[in-house]
Amino acid sequence: MFKKTLFLSVVAFIATEKGTAQSTFSSETFLKHDTYLASDKLEGRLAGTKGNNEAAAYIRKYFKKYGLKKFNDNYFQPFKIFIKPDINKMKSDSVSTQNVVGYIEGSDENLKKEYIVIGAHYDHWGWGGKGSGSKKKDTLAIHNGADDNASGVSALLSILEEFHHNKTAPKRSIIFISFSAEEEGLLGSKYFVNHLPIAKNAVKVMINMDMVGRLNDKKELYMGGAGTFPGGVELMKKLGEGSGLNPIVFAGDVGGSDHVTFYKNDISAIGLHTGGHPQYHTPEDDTALINSEGGILVSKYIYNALTAIANYDQPLTFIKQN
Repeated sequence: MFKKTLFLSVVAFIATEKGTAQSTFSSETFLKHDTYLASDKLEGRLAGTKGNNEAAAYIRKYFKKYGLKKFNDNYFQPFKIFIKPDINKMKSDSVSTQNVVGYIEGSDENLKKEYIVIGAHYDHWGWGGKGSGSKKKDTLAIHNGADDNASGVSALLSILEEFHHNKTAPKRSIIFISFSAEEEGLLGSKYFVNHLPIAKNAVKVMINMDMVGRLNDKKELYMGGAGTFPGGVELMKKLGEGSGLNPIVFAGDVGGSDHVTFYKNDISAIGLHTGGHPQYHTPEDDTALINSEGGILVSKYIYNALTAIANYDQPLTFIKQN
């Protein structure tokens, strides 16, 4: 009965989406965000650096522009981390950085007390070098991280703009977050989960985008963790129909990015990416290689998934995967 109900609700949702007003999704906008975040000006966005702070300010600007509400009267959630002093010519091993956080309040009087989180980390490896996660440790050069993970942030901002444009809040509230210090060991997401601005049991599902800018010719969008909430696998497969994508959906295989932090804390979590490539964690991961048209297909798909989950009629419960 559940699967039949879910199927009918998803079909109705897709039909409604096709009848809505013109979308704001734009490959040019996606590329604009990626181009700025992955520019040499930001010097690879290593946590604790000027470039990292400038990236955070850029994201905050759009959170404010598109009307996200603040927690604790601040879009920034600051925290300190330790980085080896020889990375990026750091003067101190203790540095300050921040997650960027805001939310859309849900429209249902009861369900708005539940939250869906959508996120993407914005940091990368700066100039690389020894002690960093660079695949070319002997090469001191800016690691712009256009795919890892300026692309995820570009998708995040594109999805947020679409919500702002539609002016219709889903039933549940949605938290938008861009994490810092993912590269150092998921430190931003760990800090967020350990210092949640809401009750932990109010967080129902987390959707994470890490490297979504290199969609291949087969249009493959990979995702793990779809089975961590009821009907998730069926939903993510169904939303692939007519999306222009070929979703590769795993119930488990949660993966290794910020969504893992949520999963380890018994929160349903899905991680999405468009696959690895030789430029991963090298100075060659630049905007020139980004597939912005593919990035928008991914953004639309995730927007539809996020909306469907936020409007779920069934309870969202955590399902542990083997």
